[in-house]
Amino acid sequence: MRVRLLILLGIVLMNAVGMSVVLPLLPFLIGKYLPAQQVVMGMSALMSVFAACTFIAAPILGALSDRYGRRKILIISLSGSVAGYVLFGVGGSLWVLFLGRIIDGLTAGNISTIFAYVADSTTSEERTKWFGYMGSVMGIGLLAGPALGGLLGAISLSLPFFVTAGIIFLSGVAVYLWLPESLMNRSHQLTIDSFNVLGHLKRFKDVRLLLTLGVFFYAGLEIFQFNFTIFLKDVYKWGPAYIGRILTLAGVCDILSRALLLPWLLRHRSEKNTGVVGLITLATGLACIVISVYFSSVVLIALAVIFILTGEGLFDPIYNSQLSQSVHESDQGKLQGVNQSLQSCIRVLIPLGAATVYYYSPGGLYTIAAIIIICSVIIHAKNRRYLGHTGSSV
Repeated sequence: MRVRLLILLGIVLMNAVGMSVVLPLLPFLIGKYLPAQQVVMGMSALMSVFAACTFIAAPILGALSDRYGRRKILIISLSGSVAGYVLFGVGGSLWVLFLGRIIDGLTAGNISTIFAYVADSTTSEERTKWFGYMGSVMGIGLLAGPALGGLLGAISLSLPFFVTAGIIFLSGVAVYLWLPESLMNRSHQLTIDSFNVLGHLKRFKDVRLLLTLGVFFYAGLEIFQFNFTIFLKDVYKWGPAYIGRILTLAGVCDILSRALLLPWLLRHRSEKNTGVVGLITLATGLACIVISVYFSSVVLIALAVIFILTGEGLFDPIYNSQLSQSVHESDQGKLQGVNQSLQSCIRVLIPLGAATVYYYSPGGLYTIAAIIIICSVIIHAKNRRYLGHTGSSV
């Protein structure tokens, strides 16, 4: 089991490096086709189209992975990402970028499938730890990718997208050659209802509060993830190189929080208390951004990134572990598909609303994000159906 999980970590690393290479460059690529004042709306539309396609596809891919296995769906998903990033690199007009996002979105099942794979391959006691390791590896990708993207983007805005396509293609080859199938007890029923996200929500009624918690958490986090590079570009007038450096700091914080801080806290505190610490830390980071709007300071920006990424690194693995322990192995794909579908719905709605609020008040946008995370703290505290690790102190 450990060998296959280590192989999966390597695949996640390549995938994370590939995807994060392009992060500092999206506003500048879209700026080739739109006036400066419309770049925010252009990014919103691209992200919303991708999320809408994922909302449709995620429960379908999740159900298919329960029936036909994780490995096949993961290969299909990675292939779609390769095609999408190649189209981004080719570019030429705005509709080509949208086509790339649509293809990538309709095959976007890699994250939920990877999480289902981890759930298949671990016991409930060690699952949070492995979800943390997965996040740490993604953090290493965030560390290396933006720095590489900044260097490649200085040569050509298109080059990083082709590099990303090549790295993700190698990930798919690695899955095909070295990653064995993890699902032993496959679902034998595959009907039209298997692809209905609303039907899954009714079926997983015992998990609704946990999914609601996830909606609040990811909604607050999405505001930061969608807007932060635009915020730095507009408010602090930073270019790709400086944005790449701050995202590198984000990668360092993600690695340390998930690989070192999370295991240490779990040895001394329950998962529930550790989750509260993570959410409060995240809200504090968002508050730092609000203050930085009125008191310009690189230190405040750095503190915001440290707090936000540390908070996310503590809470995200705990949430995914709790989610995976809530259903049987044969339903992991469906539940992870529902989770990804809900996150996609957030990514459709949040960018559109956030762009409007940001236009009138950047500080107001991050105030809303902090309030949303505070609401998630309240929901998390009220969730009595907690599973797994209890720690040495509650």
